[in-house]
Amino acid sequence: MSKARRKGRLGATAAAHNAKIQSEQAAQAAAAEQERMEAARRAEPPPEVHLAITTNVNDLPQHEVDERALLGLMEDWRNGRADRNIWQALGDAYVAVLATLMIGAMLVSSVIRAQSVAADCTTAECTTGRGLLPWAATFGVLSFTLAAAKMFGPVLASAAEGFWLMEAPVSRRRLLTRRLVNALMIAVVLGAAVGALVAALTGSPGIAVLMWAAAGGLGSAGLVAFAAAEQGAERTWLISVLQTILALAAFAALMLVVGTAAGWISPILNRTATEQLTVIVAGLGLLGVVAGGLIAHQRMERMRRARLVSGGSLVSSMQGAAFALDFGLMRDILVTRQANERGHVRPTRGTTKGLRALVMRDVQRLWRFPRPLFPLVASIVVPYAVQALGLGRLTVPISAIVLLVVLVPFFQTLRVLSRSKGLARTLPFTTGQIRSAACVVPGVLTVLWAILATPAFLGIGGAPMLGKNPTMAAMTTMVTAAAGFIAAIRWVSARPANYQAPMMATEMGAMPPGLMFNLIRGFDMIAIISLPVLLGGSPWISLALAFVCFTILRTGGIDAEELAAMQEENKRLMEEARANAKGGKPGAGKPAASGGATKAPPEKIKVTRTRR
Repeated sequence: MSKARRKGRLGATAAAHNAKIQSEQAAQAAAAEQERMEAARRAEPPPEVHLAITTNVNDLPQHEVDERALLGLMEDWRNGRADRNIWQALGDAYVAVLATLMIGAMLVSSVIRAQSVAADCTTAECTTGRGLLPWAATFGVLSFTLAAAKMFGPVLASAAEGFWLMEAPVSRRRLLTRRLVNALMIAVVLGAAVGALVAALTGSPGIAVLMWAAAGGLGSAGLVAFAAAEQGAERTWLISVLQTILALAAFAALMLVVGTAAGWISPILNRTATEQLTVIVAGLGLLGVVAGGLIAHQRMERMRRARLVSGGSLVSSMQGAAFALDFGLMRDILVTRQANERGHVRPTRGTTKGLRALVMRDVQRLWRFPRPLFPLVASIVVPYAVQALGLGRLTVPISAIVLLVVLVPFFQTLRVLSRSKGLARTLPFTTGQIRSAACVVPGVLTVLWAILATPAFLGIGGAPMLGKNPTMAAMTTMVTAAAGFIAAIRWVSARPANYQAPMMATEMGAMPPGLMFNLIRGFDMIAIISLPVLLGGSPWISLALAFVCFTILRTGGIDAEELAAMQEENKRLMEEARANAKGGKPGAGKPAASGGATKAPPEKIKVTRTRR
């Protein structure tokens, strides 16, 4: 290698070495600077941070919200998730139209028959009594309207709407106005229908039927508007007072019907006065709709979300029970709602032992909450009114149906023990003993009702149904009381539909076999027991049928599941008995493990299976 070439290589090596040394020095200098900056940063105090936190939704920028567009968006969302096609909807509409036509034909036939019967009512007392009956029905409808409005709202919202819609900065007045209008329309339609139907059934002429329809519809709508105004003010005592007054007015009108038709009281109202009073009621109802609706519309901004959602949840629960055709469950929901409204109560300690403890518990419950006694006392007037109106043998089924309705609240113990089988199994009694004890207090009240209603069947207040024979009249009263009493037991203790059993294919979809019978439970007992009397037979036949029905209901009826379980148990016992008969007791001849002695098996304890 030449000398110049060697010198150039050495120079390149020295330059590379110098560059490496310079890069290392620069890295060290940069690391030192970084450490110095970190040390200075740690030595300085942390800077103060100021966070702007918004705690109020109203502090955010506001945008105009169209409530109508928001409601339309909700409807589109719901319609987009419909679970029925057009053919299924048309099939449901066909069933609804057919049912409406059938029920309408039945009502028209009943009205025509009532008009023909009313032609025989020629005396002034009978005519006035029939004219007063729509007053009792109208006052009853108005009282019921106030009770429903107080319980449900009448303005309400669903749980989903209360969860997100009521929290939004929107006007509740514009959202809830449609709900108030819907409630008023429902009150007008139902009130007018009931008023017109009762007036037509009592033989009133066409113009009178229209006037009673206007009085019932506008009166109900006015009370609903008043309840909506009170809902905005968070008051309920005015509604309760007005409801009590209307209920007492209905009872007084019913007493006037009996007294006037029987001739005890001279006629106090003629046709002209009745028409004038119906116009006054309709006018007051229209005034209530206008004034109450305006006040309720102004107070809608102050309606609390909890009150609105509470009514919506109650409606949802009632709809679920209605889809299952379980009216007992609907009543349980309403009773629970009323108990929650009462709030805290002072518990009462039970007394005595055994079955008497169950009886005394019903007595204590009646003493603490005697409100169901008032409808029971008012129902005594029903057979007198029916007899005074000349309906004859229909007194038995009509009075029994009313007695069924008023006796249901007294069967709380039977309701709980028949639905809660686990609780019934904890009691050391059979099903018959438990149900008999639960029926003692309602049975005593039914006997008192029968004693007070016996003069109606003797002809006091109207024509006697079976002549002036006191024995036959007393037996007919016993048939009526027994029919209502046994129907109440059937209504309260009926088993719910078994959804685990094979379903039946119907036009409305799959349905449990016993679901349709929920519509007629209780009424079937009334039909079975009162049918011989309606056909002119002896009351002894009805009493015998009542005894058979009570015996079956007392033992809990016939349950297919329990029969299958008892059959399996009997089969197992028969197999064990057959095995013992062939080879003696199992294990009797087998030698023991040590020695040859045999050891007898422990004796089995047989427990009788109780039916619940």
